[in-house]
Amino acid sequence: MRVLVFLLCFYSLHFLGQNNCAHPILEKNGDMIKNVKSDKNFILISIGNQKLYHILNGVIISTYEISSSEYGIGNNQGSNKTPIGLHRIRKKFGKNTPENGKMIGRIYTGKIAKIYSDLTRSKTDDVTSRILWLEGLEKGKNRGDGIDSFKRYIYIHGTSEEGRIGIPSSHGCIRMKNKDIINLYKKLEVGTLVLILEN
Repeated sequence: MRVLVFLLCFYSLHFLGQNNCAHPILEKNGDMIKNVKSDKNFILISIGNQKLYHILNGVIISTYEISSSEYGIGNNQGSNKTPIGLHRIRKKFGKNTPENGKMIGRIYTGKIAKIYSDLTRSKTDDVTSRILWLEGLEKGKNRGDGIDSFKRYIYIHGTSEEGRIGIPSSHGCIRMKNKDIINLYKKLEVGTLVLILEN
C-alpha cells in the first residue's frame, strides 16, 4: 500500500503538477498502477517528460533522459509508435558488449558506433551497448495479435544519436545514452516491471 500511495502522489506531482492523490486521472489508471504496487524494484517511463525513473522500495533512486518514438504513442504493428501500459523485461542482451558497441539482431557486430552529440541522425539507426526487450502485459493494449510489444521488438536500448535524447526520435523503442543504459542494465533483472505512461 505504501508503494501504491507513493505512485499516486508521484504521478500527480510530477506529471500533473498537482499535489492531489485523489485526482480523477489517477483513479482512472488505478487498476494499472495497482499491478506494480507490490514490486520493490520497477521502472516508470513518462513519455510526456521524456524521462525514465528507476524506483526501489517506493523511492526514485535514478532518473534518466530518454527518447521515445517521433511518431507518438501507439500499439499497432508497423506504426513505429511507442506503446504505453504495463510491461516487463522479457530478455536482456549485451552483457559483454563494449560501450557504444553496435548490435544487430541483439548480437554485437564487433563494431563501435560513432556517437553523435548534436541533432544528427544516424543513417543506420544504431542499437548500441545494451538491450532490455519488453513484453506487454495488458491483453488488447500491448499484448496480442497486431499490437504485441514483444513481437514488435520494443526495446530499451543505447543509441548512437545521444544528442537527440530528450527529443522523441525513435521508431518505437525507448532510447537511452550508452552510459545510462549500461548502468541501468546492471540494476535490473528479467521480469522487472516497466510502466510506460503518456504523461
